[in-house]
Amino acid sequence: MSALFSLAWQSLLNRRGSVILTIVAVALSVALFLGVEKARSGAREGFDNTISGTELIVGAPTGSVNLLLYSVFRMGNATAEVTWPTYQKIAAREDVAWTVPIALGDSHRGFRVMGTTQGYFDHYKFGGGQSLAFAEGRPFDDLFDAVIGADVARELGYTPETPLVLSHGLGSAELGAGHENRPFRVAGILKPTGTPVDRTVHVSLEAITAIHVGWETGAKNPLSDSISEDMIRSFDLTPRTVTAIFVGLKSRGSLLRTQRDINTNRGEPLMAIIPGQALAELWNVTAVAERALLAVSAFVIAVGLVSILTSILTSLNERRREMSILRATGARPHHVFLLLVFEAGLVGFLGAALGIVLVHALIGVLAPMLQSQYGVSFGVRLPGLVDLAVLGAVTTASLLIGAIPALTAMRRSLADGLSVRL
Repeated sequence: MSALFSLAWQSLLNRRGSVILTIVAVALSVALFLGVEKARSGAREGFDNTISGTELIVGAPTGSVNLLLYSVFRMGNATAEVTWPTYQKIAAREDVAWTVPIALGDSHRGFRVMGTTQGYFDHYKFGGGQSLAFAEGRPFDDLFDAVIGADVARELGYTPETPLVLSHGLGSAELGAGHENRPFRVAGILKPTGTPVDRTVHVSLEAITAIHVGWETGAKNPLSDSISEDMIRSFDLTPRTVTAIFVGLKSRGSLLRTQRDINTNRGEPLMAIIPGQALAELWNVTAVAERALLAVSAFVIAVGLVSILTSILTSLNERRREMSILRATGARPHHVFLLLVFEAGLVGFLGAALGIVLVHALIGVLAPMLQSQYGVSFGVRLPGLVDLAVLGAVTTASLLIGAIPALTAMRRSLADGLSVRL
């Protein structure tokens, strides 16, 4: 058997030009299939690890997926706000252990700005229960302090005490939409989390109110520049509204009851969602597209396997004398059969292995860029069970496909003898 493997390997080397092209075709098809699968599973895992330990997210009525996306992943914008008295009412509930209000809407050089409270650094969890930690500095304790995520610090080169100016909305301070009359300074830098927190500038809720003094009409009032910082600090900076509320409960047994109470609130209309359920809805929405992509990728692998069959079949006429010589030197029909089956299996194995290496190399290169762009970590890992399963499946399918030309070659070698003329 080892002699047949050696002979099959030498035969492939003798036809290395066409064999390499076939291996590349199989590798690309396997890389496409695994790339789709790893992007799907990596995105799900990254989203699932973004928030944990928060039982409910409360916001204005909208789709549950939309509320999850803008409050946790900073994707999109809220359709309405929650008033401050309503927030206080929720925070005062007997079944609520803690609440963290957030206010979104402003930005800084392309990064979203989020107003919140000190409780955010104590209660927000990610990655199965990990708490936020500081790489440098401290939480904000002054009105114009800011805490920035790891990506913000890395991409902008910020360090503690670096000044920064926020922009109104998602515009640019250079276009006249900035709060340059209310500059902030970096108080702390968070350690990397692999979540949207890394791309967020955190300030206090009072700071969000302070920088919008003079913006009551939606545009900047020129007279607002005459209001000094000391005057701003003397104002009542209690926010009028918040974008969403993260809620932790004293007992998870009260989760459904609390959700129902908030959703049926008789006063201000509200929506309370369970993060895990909202994520499940998101995956249900994307499931059809995921299955379609995987099906297309599987068909591409089938095309790659057909290329193995085509390559061997087209070479049979050229190899009839080779097969006859093998028979004349003592090879039996099943030896000829196994030779071509082994050749097909080797091509499939090498193509699949190359495809696995290729997709992991691409993930290693693209993962940092995907995290930087979307704030979701896809993770860089060694080949796992899925890779081994694909390697085994492609190799097995190649062996089976190789049986087709192998049967033809076995019959021809018996009939041709040494009389073949090429």
